[in-house]
Amino acid sequence: MDLVRVYLGLAAKGRDVPAHVQDRVRAVIETVFPVPPDVIRAREWQGRGVSLFGWSNEPDDSRQPPLIADHGGRVLGLNGHLADPGEATRLLDDPSSGDVGGCFSAWVARDGELTAATAINRVCPVFYAETPELHIVGSRALLVHLAAQPTERIEHDVLALQTMIRQGFFLSDETPYMGVTALRPSSRLDVRDGRRTITETPLPEAAAVPGSARSKRAAITELADALLATVAPLRDAGEPVNLALTGGRDTRILAALLHAARVPFRVTTNGLDTHPDVILARRIAALLKVEHTVIAPPQTAQQDAVLVEHPLSRAWETLRTCEGMTSAYESIVGYLPYSGKATMSGQSGETLRAGSLNLLQSDLSDKALLRRVNNTFYKDEKLFTAEANEHARELAKPWQARTNRLEALDHIYIWYKVGRWQASARAGSLRRGDPVRPFLDNRVVRAALSLDQGWRLSEEVIYSLILRFAPELRDVPIEGKPWRFAEGLAAQRKWWTRTHVPPEHMPTAKTGGGWSWRTSPGPALTDVLRAQVLGHLDALTPIVNPDEVRALFADPVVKKPGLAWHLYTVSTLLTGTYPGKQPEGLEKIAVSKP
Repeated sequence: MDLVRVYLGLAAKGRDVPAHVQDRVRAVIETVFPVPPDVIRAREWQGRGVSLFGWSNEPDDSRQPPLIADHGGRVLGLNGHLADPGEATRLLDDPSSGDVGGCFSAWVARDGELTAATAINRVCPVFYAETPELHIVGSRALLVHLAAQPTERIEHDVLALQTMIRQGFFLSDETPYMGVTALRPSSRLDVRDGRRTITETPLPEAAAVPGSARSKRAAITELADALLATVAPLRDAGEPVNLALTGGRDTRILAALLHAARVPFRVTTNGLDTHPDVILARRIAALLKVEHTVIAPPQTAQQDAVLVEHPLSRAWETLRTCEGMTSAYESIVGYLPYSGKATMSGQSGETLRAGSLNLLQSDLSDKALLRRVNNTFYKDEKLFTAEANEHARELAKPWQARTNRLEALDHIYIWYKVGRWQASARAGSLRRGDPVRPFLDNRVVRAALSLDQGWRLSEEVIYSLILRFAPELRDVPIEGKPWRFAEGLAAQRKWWTRTHVPPEHMPTAKTGGGWSWRTSPGPALTDVLRAQVLGHLDALTPIVNPDEVRALFADPVVKKPGLAWHLYTVSTLLTGTYPGKQPEGLEKIAVSKP
């Protein structure tokens, strides 16, 4: 189970950690930890020239290693979870070990020494900064920044935020806060006697596609075994796991995985009854004989519109939870009192399919793949200033230089879409309970990245996993496009109709079954987004061209709602919405269904 923990380490360049910095850290934790203050418990350790602080909203440490555990002169903090909690002591000597299962970052301290390390996808992040007096290392970027500042004044790195506007997350190791950097995947930061070193371990190289059916089965077995190991402890959870199930690929693997591991579970699906996700999830649940609950979105009395949270409330909660590193376009799980009930979703399942950026490609020529790399880093160039575009091009250069384009896009996904977007977005679910994320497990990710990108991209690997775990699901259609490895094969009419959503199951425009308010915001929601962005353009002008932003909002309904939300998020960040009091008295907005 994942632990809802916050860590901060201070290592002095001189003799002692300044007392005023320690006092500031204790004072600001209620601001940077997005849970009610009365549920936070703390522990700290003080050594020669080193301090380690830990906070959590867990009721106790009974199911995982202690918040800060003493091991004979060394202390260990664990952010995240281990597949086997008994392996915690292995992290004392090798905190970035690739052989330890789980999803974690580790913190080790002793007199004169401080170490922090990320696992393969840095989804449990580590941030660091430096002052004339200190090295500062923490799991929350804003906490690191405030510990480094001479006052509680926040200084934003405005140029770094250009990538937030383009993509809604960071495509770099930068953060919204000046001087604060994210540690890379599979890396460790060591401070000894005031000197800092950083060691990186490259991501695994993919092997060639196996040449026979037998060798393919053997390669998939390693990945299947790693996945099964992540859920095996859930057999003793005492109650069913709750899986958020859709009609797509990734949550289907998880349903099949839980079924194969004989882990009791039930499923829930968000959406209207006519949505493909609901239709297909209902079929999967029936075949696997598990309970299925459908959660419909709030609607008006006439059911001709949905009621959505006011953007300012949504942005405040997203900034508070994700620290300005995820757009309010994304749906971040809201706070609820901590629960030990295990939950699962399919986030980051693209790891098994060569990454979301590769999945967007149909043309796999070198030219097309390079264009995808370029567009990932500096899309919508007209919207941005010359300085912002030049900054984006510099970030792209190391990835453009890679000759294996599929691998480059695969690793960009791990470094940034998982390691930055998912790392910040998952903070919402972590603070309310125990989400289980098999796709983020250290050993699962290593096994997946070791398989040829083209083979994973074909989706043959995940289709084989589903059949291995739950052959009952062989003929259940999938939402959206058919399996990639089936496209272009001859005589596929029968196979086609059983591996994608048949026309009679697809919603029509009249039902609104496939409609989403986020992609069709309507005039009322557009007006609110427009007012904030255009009303505070001066805050954005270092990175965007005002005329292009005005043109984006020229129509009654914005044509690029994702981009509009990204601008709105950065605008509210730079104009001080958070930190600050939670907005109150804002009414929900009705967005009409087509």
